[in-house]
Amino acid sequence: MKNDKYRTYICWGVTALVVLLLLVAAVFVAIRWSLVAALGKKIAKILAPVIYGAVFAYLLTPVYNRVQGAVMKLTEKVIPAEKSRKSLGGFLGTVASLLLLVAVVVGLISMLIPQLINSIRGVMDTLPANINNLEIWLEKVLADNPDLEQQVMQHYGAAADYLQNWLTNVVVPNIYRIIGGVSSGVVLVVNAVFDILIGLIVMIYLLNMKEKLRAQVKMIIYGLFPLKIANKIVEEARYVHHVFGGFIIGKLLDSLIIGLICFVLLGFANMPYVLLVSVIVGVTNVVPFFGPFIGAVPSALLILLSDPVKCIYFLIFILLLQQFDGNILGPKILGDSTGLSSFWVLFSILLFGGLWGFVGMIIGVPTFAVIYRLVAEFTRWRLGKKALSGKLREYDGLDHIDETAKTYIKGERNL
Repeated sequence: MKNDKYRTYICWGVTALVVLLLLVAAVFVAIRWSLVAALGKKIAKILAPVIYGAVFAYLLTPVYNRVQGAVMKLTEKVIPAEKSRKSLGGFLGTVASLLLLVAVVVGLISMLIPQLINSIRGVMDTLPANINNLEIWLEKVLADNPDLEQQVMQHYGAAADYLQNWLTNVVVPNIYRIIGGVSSGVVLVVNAVFDILIGLIVMIYLLNMKEKLRAQVKMIIYGLFPLKIANKIVEEARYVHHVFGGFIIGKLLDSLIIGLICFVLLGFANMPYVLLVSVIVGVTNVVPFFGPFIGAVPSALLILLSDPVKCIYFLIFILLLQQFDGNILGPKILGDSTGLSSFWVLFSILLFGGLWGFVGMIIGVPTFAVIYRLVAEFTRWRLGKKALSGKLREYDGLDHIDETAKTYIKGERNL
């Protein structure tokens, strides 16, 4: 009995020490945030090949698993030993994953890059004529309102000068430097290629040892934590995998389909810069909520310079396309993978986009979905400790909870 009492005190003391250390670490991070951020960037740069490999392996795991499972099933009668069938399936799954990745990358580079460069060159070559044509069109449209025409043309002239200056002094030198392969950019390209090649090797290792790594992580978790907490950690890890895997892979597939639809229909409508606009729309569609607006603005500007009337048609087309994506295609592919309302989707994109830029806008929704679930489960656990209900409807219109009977008193107050 006495030992149990001391054990309780020791547990409380260790808990208090851990909390204190975490608070000290949090204060240090807040005070030295620039130093911590610089250290994080340096570590990320060093581990870039591992990060690339982990991302590749995560995205290609479904391909690997399906090929391995199919091979094991097809060779069941030919190869009785399960271990041998699994090894053969793993080898063929690795080859299939690697070939798919290389085919996608090489195909995109060989098909998109030359045409994108030609499109950008075409935009820059025809820019003066397009600006002049748009100016003539605006003058015709606003001919009946001289005052409005004067104001619009004044702002239009300033915007056109800024755009031409930006293209001439910023875009053109960079485009031709990339095309010409200037030595200052060669080192960066070589480093990136080296990181990606090492990342492919890391991907192969991770695909073939993912089960062993998963078992090792579980062993560490069950060794460090009490059984109940360890089970909860494993359960939450499965949820994280479900949310991230379902959302990111589904969003990539959804954006690919939207890009292809955009390419086919814009080509059929004889729109200018079809490939360039389709790539912009498809890539930006990866970003939830804001993606359609991000992609539509530069695309509409390009088409506006070429043909103002077609720009109006394009904006109508984008509106219809995004309605199709948001109400039919997106829910069909993604389902309710995050469980977040529209407000929290917007909140998460703004928060993580501000912290981590474009990458944060992509992973912000699944990240916040995990945080939201953890907060909800912790809240329900705390309510359960107080013998209170964890059902949301009990707190809708709640005035107060009776302290003795624990009954929920409804009221019409504002709060």
